[in-house]
Amino acid sequence: MSIIEFKGVSKAFDSVKVLDGLDFKVEKGEILAIVGPSGTGKSVTLKHIVGLLDPDRGEVTVEGKPRIGYLFQSGALLAWLTVYENVALPLKETTRLKEDEIDRLVRDALKEVGLEDAAEKYPGEISGGMQKRAGLARAIVRKADIVLYDEPTSGLDPVTTITIHRLIKKLNRDHGITSIVVTHDIQGALHLADRIMLLKDGKAVETAKVDEFVHSANPAVQEFLTAMKGEIK
Repeated sequence: MSIIEFKGVSKAFDSVKVLDGLDFKVEKGEILAIVGPSGTGKSVTLKHIVGLLDPDRGEVTVEGKPRIGYLFQSGALLAWLTVYENVALPLKETTRLKEDEIDRLVRDALKEVGLEDAAEKYPGEISGGMQKRAGLARAIVRKADIVLYDEPTSGLDPVTTITIHRLIKKLNRDHGITSIVVTHDIQGALHLADRIMLLKDGKAVETAKVDEFVHSANPAVQEFLTAMKGEIK
């Protein structure tokens, strides 16, 4: 069952068209990786899903009223708050939960990402990978149905990258979270995703299961894979 659908979505900034009649669907409970050249609209697509942007033309449909978590590329933690306080922030700002319930949810989220022992540390006192995990805990603390990941492994070493990918798959498996991962890491996308969508010139030129994507006869896919050949193992 589709939980997200784009129908002919176009978006331009000044005279620059970023999305140009974008069509695709996301099935409930799947992991969809969005890949493609820089500037082709990957992050802009995520912002339409979460409602940070509205299309100039076309329609974005999100079924029901799902809770949506967003992991920004930088992690976007507030430097003056502890890890615990960063994760608690969306609960304090958007709910009327009592402190003991907030505490339970925050500690559950920190446990999910393996950061129980870092709760009282500040972002500047933990590694980049731990910051990404803290950002992920904040994204899921409200029991998100959908999590949007914008370059979740950017700037991380290979071991930490694998850790983040495992967390994304674990959340998908254990909680049925629908995940959309924007990434330049084609190797990670091949191992992580159920399906891969290639964006080019603001359009989805191919959306397919991993094996079908790799063996696609679409010239745009083969051109992209050839360009990324050094990243694929």
